[in-house]
Amino acid sequence: MLSALFALALLAAVVGPVTLRLVRHPGFVTGRDGRLSTSTTLALAWTVILVWLLLAILAYGLTAGGGVGWFQGPEGPLSSLTSVYLPLLGGPYAAMIGAKAVVGTRVENGSMAKPAPKGAERRPLHDLISNDGGRTDLVDLQYVALSAVTMLYVVAFFVTDVGGGLPKLPEQMWALTGAPAGAYLVNKMATRANPVITQVTVADGQLLVGGGGFGSDPRVELDSVPLPAAGTSVDAAGATLTAPLPTPPPAAFTVVVSSARGLRSDPFRHEAGAAG
Repeated sequence: MLSALFALALLAAVVGPVTLRLVRHPGFVTGRDGRLSTSTTLALAWTVILVWLLLAILAYGLTAGGGVGWFQGPEGPLSSLTSVYLPLLGGPYAAMIGAKAVVGTRVENGSMAKPAPKGAERRPLHDLISNDGGRTDLVDLQYVALSAVTMLYVVAFFVTDVGGGLPKLPEQMWALTGAPAGAYLVNKMATRANPVITQVTVADGQLLVGGGGFGSDPRVELDSVPLPAAGTSVDAAGATLTAPLPTPPPAAFTVVVSSARGLRSDPFRHEAGAAG
């Protein structure tokens, strides 16, 4: 019981400074668009858990475990490190590195836009399971859910038997992070460069749509009705689209932007008086 309480206290001591650091400097786990990065967050979470496990085992071995001899032997407390835990960590890191490479390349060559949300309420946890448009992404959701369940297994089994060292999980357990990580990376590679809407405002009878990936000849739909192409324009940075509104303008409406290639953004709901 005492060893379990010590392990939990050590977990809090490891997680606390990391959390404080992220609150003060969130850019460490955010992507190019300022949203929380799923791959980076999960890789960091697994790193924190593994560091905690090793520190707790070290402390136990040097105290209640009896010293250096406790670590030795084929059935020692670290016997499953290379067969289970390093693969558990490897999947998320491979996904993080691959995703950064894919997104970075596509942003640099102009085939993808990663605009930062403007004026909307930030929901960091929702960022983990949503796409650039803010809608829940099934692939991201399963990656986060399966990773969270696997982490819960590791923490729970370790706390119940700290003296047993690293929990003796099945070697196939790595698939619970490796397979979702692979699916996450493939999804990043397959995602089309749809326009992304981050903000919608109304001013002087004009519809102002913030975002990115609009292209040179975008079309705007208001509640599934296309607005006249005449008068529609995109600023030089490609980040704000201006389109004429019907008279009188509706109090609430849904905006969709389609590019010249026919790619469509996720619907964005706007209501009178809303910030964006």
